[in-house]
Amino acid sequence: MSLVDVHAHFVTESYVDAARSAGHDHPDGMPGWPDWSPEAHLALMDSCGIAASVLSVSSPGVHFGDDAAARNLAREVNEYGAALRAGRPDRFGHFASLPLPDVDGALAEAAHALGELGSDGVTVETNAGGRYLGHPDHEPLWSELDRRGAAVFVHPTSPPGAEALTSGRPRPMLEFVFDTTRAFTDLALSGTLTRFPRIRWIATHGGGALPLLADRVELFRTAFGDGSGTPVPEQLAGLWFDTAGTPFPHQVPTLQRTLGVDRLLYGSDFCWTPEPAVRAQVASVDAAPPPGDGRTWRELTTDNARRLLTRTGGH
Repeated sequence: MSLVDVHAHFVTESYVDAARSAGHDHPDGMPGWPDWSPEAHLALMDSCGIAASVLSVSSPGVHFGDDAAARNLAREVNEYGAALRAGRPDRFGHFASLPLPDVDGALAEAAHALGELGSDGVTVETNAGGRYLGHPDHEPLWSELDRRGAAVFVHPTSPPGAEALTSGRPRPMLEFVFDTTRAFTDLALSGTLTRFPRIRWIATHGGGALPLLADRVELFRTAFGDGSGTPVPEQLAGLWFDTAGTPFPHQVPTLQRTLGVDRLLYGSDFCWTPEPAVRAQVASVDAAPPPGDGRTWRELTTDNARRLLTRTGGH
């Protein structure tokens, strides 16, 4: 049974040049930019038993301070990603980048990507310039994506004040986990998840700390609020989660106990996760005790991907 990788990244030379020009020589505190090519990605997929990968641009996204430049860069990387998808529909899918916090630009790019390019969904960062996803200004975008029943892949990025928080350490180590938690807590407490139920939200890295903190968030919602509305754990159980990072031996079993794994998806995080680490992660998935329903984790995540993304997951 081959995997479907919903958390896979690409970069282009012009995208990296634009990011470096904006000051992102060490994006999110990482040592530098990864090398990537379609050929190298396909070789890794073949060696790890990955049938299809849904490609997206990772943090820091496409908006570096100028709305017009962000719109142009989003269009450029989306047309490149969609061309890869069109050229190898048996192996590649595509989540289109949106230039938030420019909501009008994001609406236009979502329409182009989903309506014309045939992208499998869209990707946004957990915050855009410090503005989290439950902010009222984002409502027109969520309304349109809900109308389309779109998949929204939420990728973590550096939080506001990251330099002071991390003491020079790479932000993906801890802050990406916590920013995913912040973003989906904000979506739940703002009512966004319940107001737009047709959006298929994908929480990366196993949802960060959400499985551990869902009950605590619900405690504060009920103890210090009016307690009305859908309980937070119930809202979070409706999300899709991927395995990028270190899913075993501890994270996925915790997710299974608290929020369930009927929407768990495989994610490699290649090319930002180096090839040896991807191989080790796949080995940990294959070696983990099975989920207990007669399937392997490969079978479970691939079946889930087929439900989420009919075209890509069906390969």
